[in-house]
Amino acid sequence: MSEKTDPREPSRLLSDAQAPDPGAELDDFLCFAVYEANLAFNHIYRSLLEDLGLTYPQYLVMTLLWRRNGRTVKEFGDALSLEYNTVTPLIKRLETMGLVDRIRDREDQRVVKVTLTPQGSALEEKAGAVPDCVAEASGLTGEAINDLTTALAKLRSNLRSSGKS
Repeated sequence: MSEKTDPREPSRLLSDAQAPDPGAELDDFLCFAVYEANLAFNHIYRSLLEDLGLTYPQYLVMTLLWRRNGRTVKEFGDALSLEYNTVTPLIKRLETMGLVDRIRDREDQRVVKVTLTPQGSALEEKAGAVPDCVAEASGLTGEAINDLTTALAKLRSNLRSSGKS
């Protein structure tokens, strides 16, 4: 007598490297589970950030500045794994919104430093509840969130170092 298993059980998830049986569903793939979780994150962040007037990528830039003000565009790109031509429009939009200032380095005009305006600094307090709301919405304990974050960091590292592009 075989036990029925929930198709969403982690033990049933397949990596892309595993050859699924012909009857495998998308829910059986690790990549699809990550994809669906990303969609769910986008939905929750969109609703939480709407009142702040920020998109998720803008929120990430602001969060980096709230942690350490005065970063360069290159530092944002490195931290967010984004190209310069993606980061620059994000920062320009935040500048148009009055949240940040961009200042060219006097020594090297290619370097642009981004700093918070008083309005950008004030937004930090309004955004302070966002991480707790997301954690609560996840339904996970703090320990489970830490374990999952660690596992995802290892997954990311392994995928990046696999040598396959």
